[in-house]
Amino acid sequence: MEKRILGLDPGLATLGFGVITCTQIANKVPETTVNMLDFGVIKTSADVEMGLRLCTLFDDLHTVMEEFQPDLVAIEKLFFYRMSSTILVAQARGVLILVLGQRRLPYVEFTPAQIKQALTGYGNADKLDVQEAVARELDLDEIPKPDDAADALAVALTASYQL
Repeated sequence: MEKRILGLDPGLATLGFGVITCTQIANKVPETTVNMLDFGVIKTSADVEMGLRLCTLFDDLHTVMEEFQPDLVAIEKLFFYRMSSTILVAQARGVLILVLGQRRLPYVEFTPAQIKQALTGYGNADKLDVQEAVARELDLDEIPKPDDAADALAVALTASYQL
């Protein structure tokens, strides 16, 4: 059975996405293979009015959902860093949750520490360790760029470990 997981790294200026497939192979000992389908980012410009930026996220998220038809969406939970940037990310995240609700898509959320723990075995791992783990797990020759897309793939991989 194959499941398609869309990982999302929420952001207003840059929202990362990564799509993987998980295929369970029914052997004596069940195995799961994971493959990357695609990754990328949705960008909005700070020069554009907030409502239009949120509309861009809304429209582009629908396009991503339509193209990849995920079975499950995995989202990085909001991390409180600076209040001003946290509010902006929260607004983008609201649009993301709205799109998922409209499409009746199930989703799971993970904190940054949960993602780091799942991929590296250490909840305080640095960004490079996580990115290297993503490349290794997906058998990639190099770390996906930009960072937001690599983070989204990390979220998707974390969800795949829960299946």
